[in-house]
Amino acid sequence: MHYQTESWGTYLPPTTTVNDRIERLAAENAVVIFSLSSCCMCHAIKRLFCGMGVNPTVYELDQQPLGKEMEKALMRLLGSSSPVPVVFVGGKLVGAMDRVMASHISGTLVPLLKEAGALWL
Repeated sequence: MHYQTESWGTYLPPTTTVNDRIERLAAENAVVIFSLSSCCMCHAIKRLFCGMGVNPTVYELDQQPLGKEMEKALMRLLGSSSPVPVVFVGGKLVGAMDRVMASHISGTLVPLLKEAGALWL
């Protein structure tokens, strides 16, 4: 399974909020997954995208200096007690595992991936 793991090495001004950071990171690539390296649901969602031929950019929050802040912001964004996995496609929030799987089963995920440029077939 191959996917791109990223760090937040680029400089951001001190006034940048965590939500701004999430929006910026989500918009930088066609498919972005916020994950925890030890989370089985995160692993499953990464496998789903890789199995479809998508190369998602993955931010492992437990391996980032601001990971805990990001987790809290994602929980607020989703209105959920479970912060990960969170998937963005084309810079737009798809949601957590349940929403991604529902989109996949209903057939709406592939067109979304094509529109974002993550799939060409």
